[in-house]
Amino acid sequence: MDAQMVEALRGIVGPQHVLTEIEDILPYGFDGTAALKGRAGAVVFPHSTEEVAACVRLARENRVPVVPRGSGTGLSGGSVPVDGCLVLCVAQMDRIFEVDERNLTLHAQCGVLTKAVDDAALKVGLFYPPDPGSMKISTIGGNVAENSGGLRGLKYGVTRDYVMAVRVVLPDGTETWLGNKCVKDVAGYSMKDLFVGSEGTLGLITEVMLKLVPRPKARRTMLALYDSMEAAAETISAIIAARIIPCTLEFLDRVTVGCVEDYAKIGLPTDVEALVLMETDGHPVVVEEEAAEMMALAKKHGAREVKAAADEDEGARLAAARRNAFSALARIRPTTILEDVTVPRSELARMVAFINQVAKKHRLQVGTFGHLGDGNLHPTFLTNELDKDEMHRVELALEDIVDETIKLGGTVTGEHGVGLAKKAFVKKQLGEGSYELMRTIKRSLDPEGLFNPGKMFDL
Repeated sequence: MDAQMVEALRGIVGPQHVLTEIEDILPYGFDGTAALKGRAGAVVFPHSTEEVAACVRLARENRVPVVPRGSGTGLSGGSVPVDGCLVLCVAQMDRIFEVDERNLTLHAQCGVLTKAVDDAALKVGLFYPPDPGSMKISTIGGNVAENSGGLRGLKYGVTRDYVMAVRVVLPDGTETWLGNKCVKDVAGYSMKDLFVGSEGTLGLITEVMLKLVPRPKARRTMLALYDSMEAAAETISAIIAARIIPCTLEFLDRVTVGCVEDYAKIGLPTDVEALVLMETDGHPVVVEEEAAEMMALAKKHGAREVKAAADEDEGARLAAARRNAFSALARIRPTTILEDVTVPRSELARMVAFINQVAKKHRLQVGTFGHLGDGNLHPTFLTNELDKDEMHRVELALEDIVDETIKLGGTVTGEHGVGLAKKAFVKKQLGEGSYELMRTIKRSLDPEGLFNPGKMFDL
C-alpha cells in the first residue's frame, strides 16, 4: 500500500488508528480458522459509519481490496486478509445507542460484543437469545455477517431471526439503512436479509437493530449419559415428538467427554458413548413439567443415568461440559480444526457413526460434539498443520464428510459460514443455478470484486 494512501487513512481516522508495520499487522493476518493466513497492507480502526465509508471510498479509488474484521473469532476464514488489502477492524465501534423497552429492540454499533448485547438487555429484564460459543469475545456485526448460531438455536433460532435493521456501507462507499422497528414490513425486497450471512462480501455492516424478547423466568438443566449414540438420537426424536422444544439439546461423543473431563474436572464418566445436555426455560410451572418429561423420555430411550441440576450454579457447571468442548479438545494436538455440518435430525446417529468411520479410514483423531436438537455437528480434527501428510488426510476426510452430509440432505455449514474454508463445496450443495445467482448479486453490488474477495466463491 503506497504512502499517500496510508497518509490519507491517517487523516480519516487519526494516526494512532492506522497500523502498517509488519509486527503490528501480523495478529490481523488470521482468524480462528486453522492454517489460513494472509498479510494486510494496513489495518485501520474506524469509530463511525462515516469513517468506514470514507475509508471504503479511498480504497476503491486506489483499487485496494477491503476486508472487514471484528474480533477475528470466525471459523471459516471469513476475515483472513488477502495480501496487501485494507483491513477495516470495527472492534472499537462498540457503542450501544439504545435499548427500547417499548418496542423490544436494541440499536448498537457493529463492534459491540455479543455478550454485552445480552447484558444490556438483561438490565431491563429482556433477552437476546443467540449465543455462539464465542459470545464473550465475538462482535455482533460479525455474528450478523456470518448469521451465527449457538446452543439455544433449537428453540430461539439464529442471528437472522433477531435482525430488524442494519446500516451498511456498500463497496462504492454509499451508506444505507435497511429495515426498521416495525414487526410487520413487506415494502419491497427484504434487503437487510441479503446482508445477513453475506460474510462481508456485499458491504460492511456498521450498525444493527436487534429484536429482544422477554427473559425466561425459569431454567432447568439436565445431563443424560448413554452407552450408544443411537439411543441419544432416539431420545432427541422422542422429545421433539412430545411437542417439547427445549432451549438446548447438545451432545458430546466419547472422545470429547474424555477431553472435557481431563480439562475441567467436572466429574463426568469417561466411558460413555454420548453425553446429552438438555435445558428447558420459560414459565416455572412449564419448566418443571417439561424437565420431568424430558428426564423420563431419556430414561425410557436408554439413558443409563439422568441428572438434574439442583440450582442455577449447578446448571452452569453441567452446561460447562458442552461449553468447554472446543477448549478441551484444543489442548490435545498443536492444531485444532473445528468443522461444521448439519443434517436432518433423523440422520444424526448415522452421521456421527460415519464420522467415526472416516476418522479410522484416514487414521485421524476426531472428537465430535454439537447441537443434537437441530442436527448441527462439529467434527473436530486434532492434528498438526506442520505435518503435511496428516493435513492432506484431514482434507480427504472432510471431503468424505461433506459428500455424506449432502447425500443425507444436509448443508456444508450450519453456522460457521463458507469463507475460504468451505467455498470449494458450495456449488456441490447449491447447484449451478443458485450458485450463479449469488455471483450475479455480488457482481451487481461489487463489480470490481474489491470487498472481501475470494470469500464464498471466486469471481
